[in-house]
Amino acid sequence: MSFRFAHVAQRLFDTPLMYDPRKAEAFLHGLGSRISGDTIVITNPEGAIDHIAGANGRPLAGKLGGRIERAYTRSNMLPFDMVDNVAIIPVEGSLVHKGGWTGSMSGETSYQGLQAQIAMARKSSAVRGVAFEYDSYGGEVNGVFETASGISQLSKEKPTISILTDWAYSAGYLLASQSRQIVMPRYGGAGSIGVIMIHADYSQALDDAGIRLTIIRSGKKKADGNPYEPLNAEIAGKWQAQADLIRQEFAGVVAQGRSNRITKAKALATEAAVYDAGEAVAMGLADAIGDPVEAFDAFVREVNRG
Repeated sequence: MSFRFAHVAQRLFDTPLMYDPRKAEAFLHGLGSRISGDTIVITNPEGAIDHIAGANGRPLAGKLGGRIERAYTRSNMLPFDMVDNVAIIPVEGSLVHKGGWTGSMSGETSYQGLQAQIAMARKSSAVRGVAFEYDSYGGEVNGVFETASGISQLSKEKPTISILTDWAYSAGYLLASQSRQIVMPRYGGAGSIGVIMIHADYSQALDDAGIRLTIIRSGKKKADGNPYEPLNAEIAGKWQAQADLIRQEFAGVVAQGRSNRITKAKALATEAAVYDAGEAVAMGLADAIGDPVEAFDAFVREVNRG
């Protein structure tokens, strides 16, 4: 047994994620055995949800130097659709840290691409308002707080609205919370203000297969948390503290973005639960229930009223 798809495995295991747990479960069902080389059994399933956006390949990543912004500037283009002075920025599928593209590629939206779109929307005199369209179960922690900060700054300078066409969970909701308003459909969902980490322990499977693994390390903490040994209490405690710290920041950023509508304490009190539209509005997680197209049309009229 061996780990395959190592580039995927390192983004899934032993790292904090802002995913709705049902999406994480769906991922493990679909790709877990291909990554690990053996069957993965989930002992406490919540009910997997498949959620894929986009298709095709993607360009290489590379954050420094504003490569995406420079490319669009050279082409005299803006990296988003425009309707009557309003930019439309989609946030859909799995949210990942790096990725030199805008929009959704192979079911992923990159924070790098979102940051480029946000920066150019702020600078462009042609953009009078920005509508973010959400349909995401969340994604990676790295990059999400910087992206949320960018949306928060944009919201101070220009009208913004988060329009949920389906769901905005976890990292998706963190970003949505930074717009001036949130509108969601009657059967949409919001929330999951929490952090998840997954550790795979294959030590028993190796024993059962008659495979004896030797790890040679210099430095007793080298290879801490590897999947071939049981997770020790020290590293488990360290990871739990890290997840708790990120959740605290998550709730604080939501409270700032949703000023006077939900407090940090109330955001933490949700214990990462997800809510339907009626519950979300009642709690202050969203502002209104409405048809996404009608909400967008109303926003465009409001932006251009002056």
